[in-house]
Amino acid sequence: MKALRKFLDKKKPLFQKGGKFAKLQSSFEAFETFLFVPNITSHTGTHIKDAIDLKRTMSIVVMALIPALLFGIYNTGYQHFLSVGELANTDFLDICVYGLIKILPIIVVSYVVGLGIEFAFAQMRGHQVNEGFLVSGMLIPLIMPVTAPLWMVAVSTAFAVVIGKEVFGGTGMNIWNPALVARAFFFFAYPSKMSGESVWIAEKADSFSGATPLAHAANLVDVKGDAAVTLYQQHLSNVWDMFVGFIPGSIGETSTIAILIGAVILIATGIGSWKIIVSVFAGGYVMGMLFNLIGGNAYMELIPAWQHLIMGGFAFGAVFMATDPVSGAQTARGKYIYGFLIGFLAVLIRVLNAGFPEAMMLSILLMNTFAPLIDHYVVQGNIKRRLKRVKVSA
Repeated sequence: MKALRKFLDKKKPLFQKGGKFAKLQSSFEAFETFLFVPNITSHTGTHIKDAIDLKRTMSIVVMALIPALLFGIYNTGYQHFLSVGELANTDFLDICVYGLIKILPIIVVSYVVGLGIEFAFAQMRGHQVNEGFLVSGMLIPLIMPVTAPLWMVAVSTAFAVVIGKEVFGGTGMNIWNPALVARAFFFFAYPSKMSGESVWIAEKADSFSGATPLAHAANLVDVKGDAAVTLYQQHLSNVWDMFVGFIPGSIGETSTIAILIGAVILIATGIGSWKIIVSVFAGGYVMGMLFNLIGGNAYMELIPAWQHLIMGGFAFGAVFMATDPVSGAQTARGKYIYGFLIGFLAVLIRVLNAGFPEAMMLSILLMNTFAPLIDHYVVQGNIKRRLKRVKVSA
């Protein structure tokens, strides 16, 4: 590391003002600060230095995503060999290698396209390259189906970075979660590649159903009586597989256990808000309970409220998407309201609108939009209560 530090110090003048490559200063600083802690100090004003900066924050989030990524790699291979009837004859390593071969190109495309655009905007503006895309670049592949064409992933990533982030000013200024903007663009631009039974398992056998639990649950709306009970018992009663993650779905969203490990990391390090995470699960559970009480169709009656929390991308959205510190609520009370409404609306949309079974994306984007309004009313409420206390004491 000392040799690398000396090499960078030797080349640094070339990228500073007056140097041969001064126009690439932002790019050089991005690589330097990624490898080493910046040696820049403040010279004016009063500053409080924290032990963690944006780069370390993003690194911890990526670390929290590793369990979901590793399980996604395994599950990709598992679902493939299960569908072709070769799972019993395939060892653990071969399953993982197959999954890695399918997923790694998606991750590479996400980072190359996203970081390329980030670097380009930084150079044009003469700004430093922020580390925000370190997380978005990993989130985007994890919320995609494994069969997503690479060029579609590239276009969706470019749309998310340019329209969902850079037009608002870059990292820290976006009003929506960039990864969810990428998924929303992919979903509405290429719906056939984000829905149905053929997109969740790579190279599956034609006779094998690749439907997700949410797809089977949506079918409960159209069946009644014993047929509905049979459908539930066949595809939705194996809660253990849904909790562990041995089901078709987006790459990183299937394993609730892996996601909860990431949640523990985020909460223990203070990076993720436990208020939002708990509130999202509470909101989903309350809405599920209301459906169980009201009834109306087999979907509402047969699916227990708690089962909604481990289906689809609910847990992944609650832990990694809703907790985005930029697009989420900032006030303590606002976080409870924001999280509760996300969970509440996610279950409401997925049950009442069969066209959007994976409603977590829509509910988070919707509440991203209203998060500033929630914080505004929370702050105004605090001001009014303080003014009342002042009047009473006077």
